[in-house]
Amino acid sequence: MFTESEIIETIDMLDNRHLDVRTVTVSLSLLDCIDSDAKKCRDKVYDKITRIAKELVPVCDRLSAKYGVEIVNKRIAVTPVSIIGAACGDFIGLARTLDRAGKSLGVDFIGGYSALVQKGATVAENAFLDTLPEALSTTDIVCGSVNVASSKTGINLDAIGKLGRLIKDLAYRTRDNNSFGCGKLVVFCNAVDDNPFMAGAFTGLGEGESAVNVGVSGPGVVEYEIRKHPDYDITKLCELIKRTAFKITRLGSLIGTEAAKELGIAPGIVDLSLAPTPAVGDSVARILESIGLETVGACGTTACLALLNDAVKKGGVMATSRVGGLSGAFIPVSEDAGMIEAARSGALTLEKLEAMTAVCSVGLDMIAVPGDTPAEVISALIADECAIGMINNKTTAVRVIPVVGKTVGDEVAFGGLFGTAPIMAVGRGSPRAFVERGGIIPPPIHANKN
Repeated sequence: MFTESEIIETIDMLDNRHLDVRTVTVSLSLLDCIDSDAKKCRDKVYDKITRIAKELVPVCDRLSAKYGVEIVNKRIAVTPVSIIGAACGDFIGLARTLDRAGKSLGVDFIGGYSALVQKGATVAENAFLDTLPEALSTTDIVCGSVNVASSKTGINLDAIGKLGRLIKDLAYRTRDNNSFGCGKLVVFCNAVDDNPFMAGAFTGLGEGESAVNVGVSGPGVVEYEIRKHPDYDITKLCELIKRTAFKITRLGSLIGTEAAKELGIAPGIVDLSLAPTPAVGDSVARILESIGLETVGACGTTACLALLNDAVKKGGVMATSRVGGLSGAFIPVSEDAGMIEAARSGALTLEKLEAMTAVCSVGLDMIAVPGDTPAEVISALIADECAIGMINNKTTAVRVIPVVGKTVGDEVAFGGLFGTAPIMAVGRGSPRAFVERGGIIPPPIHANKN
């Protein structure tokens, strides 16, 4: 039972501290849709998505009204299309089918235009990768991802080298929209099977037929609680963050359970991530500053982020038995008002962001760089981030946008939750010879265990 004070506190979080359920995502296996006939495959995919997830948006709307909780996004994640389409080869057709199915249901995004090539790529997977620029530039709500590395298998430098060129192509194809096609593509190390957040959500092969996965968020709640206690030392602050994360996660667990029940789908995981928005009072960067930094990017930023990420996970796991996804603190530059300001002022650099990704929830997220950044530099940036993930046995990712026609000092507005991105400087010196070597960077010695 909830006490009166807890109810009042939760109402305040919802009304004044930007507490919300960031996403309710239906995870859906499409393995039974595989067919060598392209039309039959597309028809099966469309029919299954629209049948299983047909009530997703109405159910979320009802729950939002019932509990007074904003459910910001309704999403669908499917089995990687590189697998579903391998038999028929119609990857572009499947991308457009996903787009059509998602739009017919009124969802915000549909993820799973994805491939898993961490140890190598088949002929079909290489063909799939080549379709990424066309697929993501000619659809509206389809998101894609590629897992190119893992702690167990190493880093596929061949795939990374190819992706640098594909990202440049995608940026050019969507140049009239600030190259935002690249904002729908994530490159992973150690991708997880049950991530509810876009653009990287897909349904892993170890998942069941369907599930409801929920992502919660509440950076403003955490910042508010910290600022109420300027006298707390770091140990007490960690305990405070844990208790706050517990309360935030309980809300997500409730919504996930209720949504699964109404949809007739198995309850999945709750992702404990603190996902920011460009709105004032909804920033992970401001949490770090409330701990004691003059600005995010200053010395001490990585340490503050590490304690935040750990405390969020420790508090959240006590509130639900189904923890999964990415879980932690996100640091997407364009989607966080504090990150935007720090990048704009020069306090936050790409090098500092890379250091922060060693301890945060994911990685270099929604980073805008000059449009003339060479493909091999983008590939090397991905390789660096994969190395952090591989060595530390954690999920890392890169969502980088080389904005055609823009350079350092410019800014681009993506709109909505995607915010505004200052164009960030990329390190000098060419990594071309390294990237062109290709091959596989072997996994670390601690991966050699069973």
